[in-house]
Amino acid sequence: MLRDLLYEESATSSRANAEAKYYTFFLVLSIICFVFAGISAFFATSVIQGVIADEAYTTLGKILAIAVWILFVLTFAGVGLLFWFIKKRFNLSYDYTFVEDELRVTKVFNGRSRKYFTTISADSILKIGWCDKPSFQNTMRGIQGKPKYLTPNKTPAEEKDFIYLLVGGSLGKTLYVLECRQILMEYLVQSAGVNKLERE
Repeated sequence: MLRDLLYEESATSSRANAEAKYYTFFLVLSIICFVFAGISAFFATSVIQGVIADEAYTTLGKILAIAVWILFVLTFAGVGLLFWFIKKRFNLSYDYTFVEDELRVTKVFNGRSRKYFTTISADSILKIGWCDKPSFQNTMRGIQGKPKYLTPNKTPAEEKDFIYLLVGGSLGKTLYVLECRQILMEYLVQSAGVNKLERE
C-alpha cells in the first residue's frame, strides 16, 4: 500500500497556446451575446408592456408580437450559452493526483478553472496496461460504450505513455485512458496489485 504517498501530474494540451486563443475568442463571443440578450430583454419589457396596453393590436397580434421579442431574447441567450460551452473544448487539461491509494482526476479549463471529474480507487481497478498493446483492443471489446479519455491529446507527449485502467463499479465497468509518465503507472500497479498489469 502507498497510503502516505502524494504524486501529482498533468496531461496538458500539446496545442495549449493556440487553443488558449480559441478559448478567449469563444468566451468573448459568449459575453457579447449575453450582453445583447440583456439589452434585448430590457427593451422587450417596455415593448411588450406597450403592446399589451395598445388596443390597436388584436389578441393574436399581441401574442405574436410578444412571442417575437421573447424569441429574440432567447436566441441571443441560447447562442451565448452555446459559445460558452464550446469554449470548454479548447485548452482543456487534466490533473492527476495519486494519494491514499486513489487517483483523483480534475478537469482544468484554460489553465484556471478547475472541475472535479472522478476518483479511481486502487481496489476498483481490474486491469492496467498500455494503449499500444493488444490487450487494450481486447479490453475495449469486452465493455459497453467507449473509453473515457482523460487527456486532451491524440498522441502522448515526450516521456509519457497512454495507459488504460479498467475500473469496476456498481454501474458496470469503465475504461479510462490516461497520459502519464512511467512513475504514475508504477504507483498504480503497486497499489492495485502486480497481477492487474497486462504486459502484452
